[in-house]
Amino acid sequence: MANTETETEKKPVMIVGIDDSDHSFYALEWTLDHFLAPSAPNTPFKLIVVHSKPSPTSAVGFAGPGAADVYPFVDSDLKKIAARVAEKAKELCHSKSVDDVLVEVVEGDARNVLCEAVDRHHATMLVVGSHGYGAIKRAVLGSVSDYVTHHAHCTVMIVKKPKTKHSG
Repeated sequence: MANTETETEKKPVMIVGIDDSDHSFYALEWTLDHFLAPSAPNTPFKLIVVHSKPSPTSAVGFAGPGAADVYPFVDSDLKKIAARVAEKAKELCHSKSVDDVLVEVVEGDARNVLCEAVDRHHATMLVVGSHGYGAIKRAVLGSVSDYVTHHAHCTVMIVKKPKTKHSG
């Protein structure tokens, strides 16, 4: 039987996890500049950009009378944000001549969504941005980068945005 695998299927998969923050788009741009754009369109990796869309219940953050009434509005907003994030990611990739990109929007907690995407796509590398939260905020919110570093079944690269110098 003839081998029907295409070139792109043989490429290792690199997943970049994004949200609507500057940090995650910096991580995507950094990855494009260092790994993909120099060899575009014949890139060494198949790029998959994954955005986890929070569920309306997790975004509202409260339950009880009235909560269910706001879910449809919250979900509508979350869908709009997700569509904007996906479009912005595609535009950024296109601006760097990287057009062989799959952008996925998956509902759920970013930690689980990214680890599941790694398994589903048999990814070689997962790239995430670092929000640069302090210890307290990170302890309260939980760090996506900390979580995926320990739980994703692949190499994890955390891209830190350089701190801007504040003039004082």
